[in-house]
Amino acid sequence: MRIGLLTEGGYPYATGEARLWCDRLVRGLPQHEFELYALSRSAEQEERGRVPLPSHVTRVRTAPLWAPADDGRSHRRRERRRFAAAFTELVRGICGADPARFADGLYGLAALAWEEGGLYAALRSETAVRAVESACRAPEASRAVQRAQVADLLEFVDELERMLRPLSLDWYEDLREVDVCHAAAGGVAALPGLLAKRFFGVPLLVTEYGVQLRAHYLETSARDERPAVRALLAAFHTRLAGEIYSQADLLTPGNAHARRWQERCGASRERLRTIYPGMEADRFAAVGEDPGCGDPHTLVWVGRVDPAKDLIALLHAFAEVRRAEPRARLRIFATSVGTGSGAAGSATAGPGGPAGAGNHEVGHAVGHGYLADCRSLAAQLFPDEAADAHAVGENPVTFEEIGGPDVPSPAHAYGSGRVVVLSSVIEGFPITLAEAMFCGRATVSTDVGAVVEVIGGTGLVVPPRNPRALAEACVTLLQDPERAQRLGSAARARALELFTVEQNVAAFQESYLRLLARGPARPDGTGVPFEQPPEARVPGHWATPTWATPHPVPAAPPAADPAGPPTRGDDPEAHPGLMVPAARAERAASPEASA
Repeated sequence: MRIGLLTEGGYPYATGEARLWCDRLVRGLPQHEFELYALSRSAEQEERGRVPLPSHVTRVRTAPLWAPADDGRSHRRRERRRFAAAFTELVRGICGADPARFADGLYGLAALAWEEGGLYAALRSETAVRAVESACRAPEASRAVQRAQVADLLEFVDELERMLRPLSLDWYEDLREVDVCHAAAGGVAALPGLLAKRFFGVPLLVTEYGVQLRAHYLETSARDERPAVRALLAAFHTRLAGEIYSQADLLTPGNAHARRWQERCGASRERLRTIYPGMEADRFAAVGEDPGCGDPHTLVWVGRVDPAKDLIALLHAFAEVRRAEPRARLRIFATSVGTGSGAAGSATAGPGGPAGAGNHEVGHAVGHGYLADCRSLAAQLFPDEAADAHAVGENPVTFEEIGGPDVPSPAHAYGSGRVVVLSSVIEGFPITLAEAMFCGRATVSTDVGAVVEVIGGTGLVVPPRNPRALAEACVTLLQDPERAQRLGSAARARALELFTVEQNVAAFQESYLRLLARGPARPDGTGVPFEQPPEARVPGHWATPTWATPHPVPAAPPAADPAGPPTRGDDPEAHPGLMVPAARAERAASPEASA
């Protein structure tokens, strides 16, 4: 089987989201071929290089989202009219209540970019700005959109051009030959797979461990944007998510929280299958198999220092814990300083491009400021004991980093205490909570995101933004070490059953086979799964064995709408909406291409 893996801002780059689980997935399925199609978010990410790839990764195609996709082409009068019609449909679908217009406009722009190019210049033209202005002034547009000014229109068109850059990629000749397109995230990352499904009938699988639409809402709410621009961008992401969810053959959310978001955006339950993230249990085996290790009076917090983690509430809660348990200590292990965007637990990052880079720097300033506020609050709550914020063993609250000689790994951080605390107000899939479960630790968590689903009754859950409830739960486990140990043992057993790399890889392997087993590989019925043997893709002239020769299949009757977009196996001449250029048609018909 040949799988086209689509990523954005992650694998195969050495940094970014979805890097680890994609690498584990690829390495866990060596019997299949993988082709990687990656969108990068910054020049810095590309400069840091890529991770080593296994031999069964046969092709790697990359494209920058941060760089303009200007091919130097400009449209003639006929192409300009065609662009204006498609773009008008797109923006009317964004501003109005008809998602079908958005889809028609999106596929119309994709067909134009495929045949003629020049989409970069067209999206930055006066025609595009006027089309957005007309859509914003339409009666069906929302009040926030109708108030858009010229500066708002220009900013939105600029953002829209960046998000539609995948439409101009030259990946689709390669994607039409894969057996399954697997998008490692929703949103822009899934656009190439969406078009491969639309035009060539390639099955599309979309995985979301952090819902892109939710992450966008959280991110834009923390940014100082114009209300009209925020409303327009939110409408675009909502329409794009709805189209992806309605067209994907299979959606694999990482938890029930993400699944609910997808269902509310139009995803069908029949095409949803929850696949939990996979983690390397061996990293935590030494701590997990030794339940007696760690200080029984120590609470542990591990994560990214970010306002969404609500360390302020945790410090206030720990002040009450100290009054009930004077020997209690709180060790805060920072894996990194967050951006302050509020998109905690999501598998996404800030926008790419120059504007996004500036926001990223401001976000880091916010994160470091939040860490300073937490240190200051700890000094105020424990004035007689917080003279040295780094001296472990002398102060009730310590701020430490993972990676030093004392705490070289997260397993050592979790193993330093008996109870792990999560105080977030926003979470997607709580990775640190699952890691604590692998370590056999009892947990006290706030009821946000997928927390309840992850722990499944093996820990205590309290409402968010409630320091008193958080303190009472912590005291309960500190004063009852036997109960804490029982909960920790149950948590480790649950983690080993649900959250290992092995279960994750096996679930995706089954999903790939399920997509191919549903029926003909092409929507027109002219092919069957595995009809083309792997030998046919070896460079050179090779004779196809007689047993691999497919039986002739009667041609399917013509579609009811002859003007619709061509699908895999259709005759391009019958569909003027997506004419393949002559050079591409000749290359597709050559013996070398068929080999």
